[in-house]
Amino acid sequence: STTIKYALMNGRREVIHKKCVPTQRKPIEITQGLLLHLQSELGNRVEIVGVATTGSGRNVVGDFLNADLIIDEITAHARGAVQIDPEVDTIFEIGGQDSKYISIWNTHPLDFDMNKVCAAGTGSFLHELANKHGIRIVGEFEEVALSSEAPVKLAERCTVFMESDLVAYHQKGVERKDLIAGLCYAIVHNYLNRVVGKRKIGQRIMFLGGPSLNQGVVAGFENVLDREILIPANREVLGAYGAAISLQEKRH
Repeated sequence: STTIKYALMNGRREVIHKKCVPTQRKPIEITQGLLLHLQSELGNRVEIVGVATTGSGRNVVGDFLNADLIIDEITAHARGAVQIDPEVDTIFEIGGQDSKYISIWNTHPLDFDMNKVCAAGTGSFLHELANKHGIRIVGEFEEVALSSEAPVKLAERCTVFMESDLVAYHQKGVERKDLIAGLCYAIVHNYLNRVVGKRKIGQRIMFLGGPSLNQGVVAGFENVLDREILIPANREVLGAYGAAISLQEKRH
């Protein structure tokens, strides 16, 4: 994955400390650095009674930490989501490198899919295009997108087609705000067509991953699906939070 993150929770399942940093292809070294950071921040004020790992590097980091629980990210994300909102029935996640869909029934994951093939819907692609257009991804991007009243319609098949469409519209003199808003909608349609497909989308949708912080993308989902999208607190460490809860349940 592109980042490693931790969530430290107390017995009441409140996140009392968290951090998210780039992996830099050094999962063990970065994990060591995060533990040192945690120690320097909290010192002797907490006693860690258990450690769980999840995500694509869960086995490597889990072995290094001698973790009490190593759990897949689908189960971990579903558990964290249900803890925050017991009524949630659908999770959309658009990560840095891949995207996931999880359907939840009776608080348990029932169906899921992941898309690793096409980068068009991922956070890193959004970042790259924002840089090309001289737009700051935090704050400015969503302001530009939300100011549009006529988003362009882009091909949402893959990054190459999206980019070539953007260039073509730009050369025709289309305003930047309409290009960026069109990009948000293309990412929404790409995710719904390639990741969700014909699978069921419920009434309580929780949106996770870096692009969930982008109100332009959130508004795109809400307009296309005609329903509210939930963006939870601690969303950037929700998998870690779910893993911690799963471990707490296992210990009791």
